[in-house]
Amino acid sequence: MMDTLLFKEMLSVDSTSGRERALADFLVDRFQTDGNKVERFDVVSMAGDVPEGSGIPQNLLFSWGKPKVVFCTHLDTVPPFIAPEFDDDGKVRGRGTCDAKGQIFAMWEACKALADRGYDGFGLLLLAGEETGSYGAKAFREQHPGAEWVIVGEPTDNCMASAAKGTKSFEVTFTGKAFHSGYPQFGVSAVELFNDFVNALRSIRFPLDETLGETTWNIGRLSSDNPQNILSDKLTCRVYFRTTFESDEMVCNIMKNIAGKDPKLRFGRPRVQDGSDVVAKDVAPWQKAMSVQPFGGDSPSSFDVLEGFDAKPVAFGSDAPQLTDFPHKILCGPGSILVAHRDDEHILLKDIETAVDNYINIFETIRSTTK
Repeated sequence: MMDTLLFKEMLSVDSTSGRERALADFLVDRFQTDGNKVERFDVVSMAGDVPEGSGIPQNLLFSWGKPKVVFCTHLDTVPPFIAPEFDDDGKVRGRGTCDAKGQIFAMWEACKALADRGYDGFGLLLLAGEETGSYGAKAFREQHPGAEWVIVGEPTDNCMASAAKGTKSFEVTFTGKAFHSGYPQFGVSAVELFNDFVNALRSIRFPLDETLGETTWNIGRLSSDNPQNILSDKLTCRVYFRTTFESDEMVCNIMKNIAGKDPKLRFGRPRVQDGSDVVAKDVAPWQKAMSVQPFGGDSPSSFDVLEGFDAKPVAFGSDAPQLTDFPHKILCGPGSILVAHRDDEHILLKDIETAVDNYINIFETIRSTTK
């Protein structure tokens, strides 16, 4: 029987990004046994971004012997904190139920079962800061050696992810000229420049990837602090791409060359196919008025898929690309990404039970097929 009371207690701890130290402390108290060893590592890169009194976020590694296989997921959740509710039909609601406290709970139950069966050579790695930039995963590369296998827990409907889209983030700034909105001909609206940029992005035909499908993008952190009766003189935003194997380099080329007086792209045409070799004769006003700052991201990834397990590609990111010291990676976990980060985030207890069985089977399959 799963310890659902423990799951409820975990969900009751606010571990929204920057506050995950509280969950780390709770789990050390509950997970440490005579049969495992726990190691704690401060993620100092996050020290300046935590609320007062929350403590420096930590990575946790629980080990049963010397791990060859490491179960791994993250401690933090997106805000806001939502207290858990357990329905009579086995549905559990609340922040982190499927991203990723459900994965923590399932992996812990699997580790207990493996230990009870007399196995060793496995570990449970819980990372800080996944939702804000994989800070914990990046720090762990310098904190501890990897192992041969890592099983990263994310909401994949208990399928193994065959591949995952990449991410690319850019901060874009448009500089206009403020003027009375009754006489717009004497000014330049940064908002209108932004609109022209968005229309240009919409004109690009990104190649369709046979594995990962379409390339998508989203605008966030949109800010223009002008009064309603004055043309905006500055607008900033973040442009966030979900890239494929076919489009990852193209997106970088587009955003590298899109601004300035010597553009490398022609927008507004129906057949833009490449981000590096289509040269425009004229520079659009919005291109002259913009600047672009890259904010990092990951390239698309392929993952190990074991025989006998269902598999599918996914369109979301995870800590997996940053865990570079693990030669073999599996991405798999209970819950649906379609309800993650939402006010109605939830998971079914039966799906967690399935995940526990999956994690045990994955470990035993790896153990039986590798030396």
